[in-house]
Amino acid sequence: MAYATNVGVVTVIATEGLTKRYPRVTALDRLTVDIKTGVTGLVGANGAGKSTLIKILLGLSPATEGGAKVLGLDVATEGAAIRAGVGYMPEHDCLPPDVSATELVVHMARMSGMPPTAARERTADTLRHVGLYEERYRPIGGYSTGMKQRVKLAQALVHDPKLVLLDEPTNGLDPVGRDEMLGLIRRVHTDFGISVLVTSHLLGELERTSDHIVVIDGGTLLRADSTSDFTQATAALAVEVTDSEEQLLEKLTAAGLTAHSDGRLLLVDIAGDETYDTVRDAVAELGVGLVRMEQRRHRIAEIFRGESHDSAA
Repeated sequence: MAYATNVGVVTVIATEGLTKRYPRVTALDRLTVDIKTGVTGLVGANGAGKSTLIKILLGLSPATEGGAKVLGLDVATEGAAIRAGVGYMPEHDCLPPDVSATELVVHMARMSGMPPTAARERTADTLRHVGLYEERYRPIGGYSTGMKQRVKLAQALVHDPKLVLLDEPTNGLDPVGRDEMLGLIRRVHTDFGISVLVTSHLLGELERTSDHIVVIDGGTLLRADSTSDFTQATAALAVEVTDSEEQLLEKLTAAGLTAHSDGRLLLVDIAGDETYDTVRDAVAELGVGLVRMEQRRHRIAEIFRGESHDSAA
């Protein structure tokens, strides 16, 4: 499997005022975002509009308003051309149980227009890449959840697309399986130059494998940024002391820090390395015991909607 590495950073997906309304719900609400080459994580809670966006990008569902382009092609009029250059890994289990991984992936390669011999060779290479080469002739019905996810990834890659859309690829996997899948996704870009849009409801998961993060909630864009900038913005310091939490909160606020209580914890926005020193000095001045001080992560909606007095995770 070989695809020339993308030269430079270019836009692979662009949406402008993209809106999708159903009779009782608005799935996407005036979404405008540019997604560049590399690995981009699309994060949002279940029902945030992630799968709806992917269906529109593939030309499978029309937008109510606005527009989008994928690889420079208009989703409203060039859906077939988009699907020829894009790989898609669906969220739900959709694999036929009575065929082997080889049979399925060869079939998908042939569907994309690949000649029989080339399809078989590409299938073998792709199944080797996703770690299924030894199991490639077994019926899929006997596969574990992790193996089935790898088959779905393989069929998305077999026709050598320029871009792959992966919808919740770690669903149902244990921690080891998640790590392995995230590693495979990263290598899709680093080894083959294929750009990736990967969705998840787990922010930390996407931070580990993505160059950029896009957050949507209720079909609305909350933030789009590089992973490094995003990580800084979502960091909070969890502080637990033996007593005098209210006095410590007052001291930290007076020192210019943003903090709030969460049960016995104080959650302090990290403004830089000096935040740790400010907290340490305030604890020392009060003469209370420091039980723990560790980095935590805000909930997505808290950080980007300013709901910082609800709770944090």
